[in-house]
Amino acid sequence: METVKARQSFPSGQILEISKGDITLTSADAIVNAANAQLMHGGGVAAAIVRRGGAVIPEESRDWVRKYGPVTHAKPAYTRAGKLNCQYVIHAVGPIMGEGDEDHKLKDAVEGSLCLAEELGLNTIALPAISTGIFGFPKERAASIFMETIENFCKSHLSSSLNKIMIMLFDDSTLEAFLNAFHNAFPNNPVQ
Repeated sequence: METVKARQSFPSGQILEISKGDITLTSADAIVNAANAQLMHGGGVAAAIVRRGGAVIPEESRDWVRKYGPVTHAKPAYTRAGKLNCQYVIHAVGPIMGEGDEDHKLKDAVEGSLCLAEELGLNTIALPAISTGIFGFPKERAASIFMETIENFCKSHLSSSLNKIMIMLFDDSTLEAFLNAFHNAFPNNPVQ
């Protein structure tokens, strides 16, 4: 069960929602997996997605890497979603803290996910807090990058098929960081 905690409507008609819930239960057209470049889904959100979605996800991930090579920050991969309530899993590679240029890489991962969803003709996407788990990216910093990147995407993709962008958060500390960033980015839109 997901609970919408904040919602922002953009002039284009696109909507950003921040929700608390389990991304593996979301019924968006695509959910984003916080992945590594080799699409080895060993822990965190990635492992939860594979557990619920089934074998098609790691099988297609291995095929993707064999065909195209390691996934980059700016160009996510995608697979079918198996038993999940969505059509696709978009595998976005976020930065590991300490590798350098982390802010730009996180922006690329978020923007790349949105652009890929648009290329696939999707209407809704759900993203986790990419890189804020085992990759060590500070939650507050990540949340600000998410808000800016999503707002810029909506302003520059006015006729996009992608009309709802959901940030799906599981734990309270991450939710609080993202709600604070939301309030800072959209001060005229109170957090629910």
